[in-house]
Amino acid sequence: MRILSLNAWGGRLHDALIPYLASAGADVVCLQEVVSTPAADAEWLDYRDGAHRLAQRANLFAEVAAALPSHRGFFCPAARGDLFEGDGPAARRFPSEWGLATFVRDGLPVIGQAQGFVHGGFSADGWGDHPRARNAHAVRLFDYRRGRAVTIAHMHGLRDFAGKGDTPARAAQAERFAAMIAATAGEGDEIVACGDFNVLPGSVTFAVLARLGLADLVTGRGHQDTRTSYYEKTPRFADYMLTSGNVAVRRFEVVEVPEVSDHRALVLEIGQAAPA
Repeated sequence: MRILSLNAWGGRLHDALIPYLASAGADVVCLQEVVSTPAADAEWLDYRDGAHRLAQRANLFAEVAAALPSHRGFFCPAARGDLFEGDGPAARRFPSEWGLATFVRDGLPVIGQAQGFVHGGFSADGWGDHPRARNAHAVRLFDYRRGRAVTIAHMHGLRDFAGKGDTPARAAQAERFAAMIAATAGEGDEIVACGDFNVLPGSVTFAVLARLGLADLVTGRGHQDTRTSYYEKTPRFADYMLTSGNVAVRRFEVVEVPEVSDHRALVLEIGQAAPA
């Protein structure tokens, strides 16, 4: 089984992102920062927060779904706010949803799942106050080829303008994420937890997830950077992938090329179950 996790950056590098996802060969794709604006007739819209603007691919979720026709897509919105086309009095605004997306290859039945918030709650009328609401999605799959149940969960951790250090909100976020994983997984499941956690390697997040027997592959294998050249700040950690002790890791990669976001994709290949 091949699992891919990536913060899609709202599809800002759409022309590289879509071909990469189509060719990556992932059985499960976990994406953060995904946009869905079905009413929009434009391909690109602007997210605006004061003077800050960020181009967003208006219907990224639908485009990824079209690129992965052999997968089922699950869209998990965290908020609904306005995106804009144009400036001044003629500017058009479109209500848009933003959140997580999970794509599961056909033939891998979803035998359990959970969706919920690790910080805040759904904002239906605007993006909400900072730090904005963040959510998580967990799916429990059965892999017929290996005769195993696998629980895969991903989240997008909250952004704090003060930095990526631990805060009470981040500690609470970790507890909620762990509780969602524990509630979804069955006894003896292989477990994978991933996403853009927005924390540093020493975060309490990892101690909380360690109670479920999860250990991080990014720091555990000596990787020092999960960002691409499109991200110019430090520190350069944001994305993580953790596995339970019974996961047989055949290969793990922090993808440097191609660059399809300001985050690097994390790709995990699982083999036959590790011995007890």
